[in-house]
Amino acid sequence: MTGSRRPRLPLAVALLVAVGALATTAVRPGAASAALDPTTAPAGDEGGTPLLRDVLEATGRSYVQARTALVNARARQARLADEMRRIEARIAELAPEVEEVARNAYRTGRIGPVLVLLGSTSAEDFLERARGLETMALRDNDRLRRLNEARQRVARAKRALDAEVAEERRQLAVMLRQKQAAERALALVGGVSTKGFVAASSPVARPAPRNADGSWPRQTCSRPDPTTSGCVTPRTLHAYTEARRAGFTRFTSCYRPGGPYEHPKGRACDFSAQRHGFGGDASGSDRLYGNNLAAFFVRNADRLGVLYVIWYRQIWFPATGWRSYGDAHGDPSSDHTNHVHLSLL
Repeated sequence: MTGSRRPRLPLAVALLVAVGALATTAVRPGAASAALDPTTAPAGDEGGTPLLRDVLEATGRSYVQARTALVNARARQARLADEMRRIEARIAELAPEVEEVARNAYRTGRIGPVLVLLGSTSAEDFLERARGLETMALRDNDRLRRLNEARQRVARAKRALDAEVAEERRQLAVMLRQKQAAERALALVGGVSTKGFVAASSPVARPAPRNADGSWPRQTCSRPDPTTSGCVTPRTLHAYTEARRAGFTRFTSCYRPGGPYEHPKGRACDFSAQRHGFGGDASGSDRLYGNNLAAFFVRNADRLGVLYVIWYRQIWFPATGWRSYGDAHGDPSSDHTNHVHLSLL
């Protein structure tokens, strides 16, 4: 798109606009919850206001990209440091040989080889001594060449290591900026840090495919959705399959048409906490099921490519961890008290 594109507001201005929007969208007192068809997917505001969703998606992608680049930079640093150790060890091995060259040069001086040749007793002796001197010169030159090459390699490795350290600092700065942007956006919906839903005993998912550099490939809604007649991305299908493989087999709905965000793009699923569909607030074993499912997605966020998770008035975001989710409308769908929402990169 060219001339018709609307200019993007600076984040600070956009956040102020969102504050005004929030003030005018309060729920009417005493509003009754809409009756839910158990087989109909929730239609709540997944991720809050449009601004919040835009900020979460933009910062989420940037944060994960920076984190991937950071991991790659640190891996390259480790390889370069190992290479430098090997080269320095080789230099240490060559040092005695080079010292021998220096001692010979000091002992014989510049005129040494000439005197050796002048002391020849015959033409054959002269040629033999010349060949010997040539062999010594070649050997000495080879020792010096190997030492010089090793020193050049260690200098290149040092420069490359310095560049990777600078790249690490740059990516850390990017991650910090994205974290702060996400925190400001979440603060607009009352987001405060919580312990959330985390369990070290959660099953481990098989990782979804990545690019060669470790980044997440862009994907389209190209696979049949096993939960509806729509479509999902390969990464969404993988996350759905891994959740079921881990034992989370209750009613799920992924694709639904309409709207600019993840569901119509095949990048989101709603996992019911109840056995037979989306009902009222989950309690007892149903709520425990939702807690465990949310913890499963968070533990495997880096394996599955998770953008955010919402469950029981709380939202998990890679840059911020679990935060309270206050932009709800008082019904199980908007409060996410009857289903776990999963959005993927």
